[in-house]
Amino acid sequence: MLEFLFSQYENYPNYEIVLELGAIFFGLLSVWFAKKDNIWVFPTGIINTAIYVYLLWKWSLLGDMMINFYYVVMSIYGWYHWTRKKDNVIEFPISRMNTAEKKWSLIIFVLTIAFVVIVYTFFDKFTHWTSYVDTFVTGIFFVGMWLMAKRKIENWILWIIGDIISIPMYFAKGYSFTSMQYLLFTIIAIYGYLEWKSILQEKKV
Repeated sequence: MLEFLFSQYENYPNYEIVLELGAIFFGLLSVWFAKKDNIWVFPTGIINTAIYVYLLWKWSLLGDMMINFYYVVMSIYGWYHWTRKKDNVIEFPISRMNTAEKKWSLIIFVLTIAFVVIVYTFFDKFTHWTSYVDTFVTGIFFVGMWLMAKRKIENWILWIIGDIISIPMYFAKGYSFTSMQYLLFTIIAIYGYLEWKSILQEKKV
């Protein structure tokens, strides 16, 4: 069983394995802090995504690499957005998407996929089924990160969908540790959605 899961790492440089494990550690911390609606979701997420930008470039998963670069930028925006207060009250608490945000989500999704297709085509990277899956997942995660930065509960639904799809994709590419990370991400995201939903329901009481 262990050989089946980790034999692909035999020819990997040790530093890449260490970087992958380090990124996973900070990634799990980030998702846990997001679940708790804690501002530390952003600094831990920046470390995680900065490492993955490098690793994904090495692994030729350009769509996911761009996701992580985008995460770094959106984490900085989200960090600022979450700290904004008015009269000592959080200006942008957890909420649901409005009609305009739903339209923008669709626009971001379509434009992201179009951009990734152009990049993959330019670099001739549509050589494996994972490239097509990566393109679709990139669109999902771009919208999910935007919604998280805006503290919208629907971000969790997109994370759950994207995480589930990413599990077999990374396993097929030979990155078992990252595949297992997305399995844990899925579990935490489900609890995150339920926790944020509970917070919203308490506000209505």
